[in-house]
Amino acid sequence: MPTGSTTATLMNILPIILMVVLFYFMLIRPQQKRQKEHMNMLNNLKRNDTVVLSSGMIGKIVRVEDREVGVEIATGVTVKVVKGMIAEVRAKGEPAAANDAKN
Repeated sequence: MPTGSTTATLMNILPIILMVVLFYFMLIRPQQKRQKEHMNMLNNLKRNDTVVLSSGMIGKIVRVEDREVGVEIATGVTVKVVKGMIAEVRAKGEPAAANDAKN
């Protein structure tokens, strides 16, 4: 095999390999990091945390369950929200009690 054709083939494939590596470090890796941070935030939710929902609504957590949380959006108005819809925790509250899931 002539070495010239091997070099030419490598030079044709090299830009594609560089683009894949660039996409990984610029797009895929940061997205995985954000997703991991979001899951960590959701797992550490506690009662009295002030949260922002993905709809933009702001409320205070009054009950924490496995997949849902009770969010007080106004005095005396509590809604059940799927944990994944919480976009941000603004202020940390007290630790959740052991009987949160029963309320």
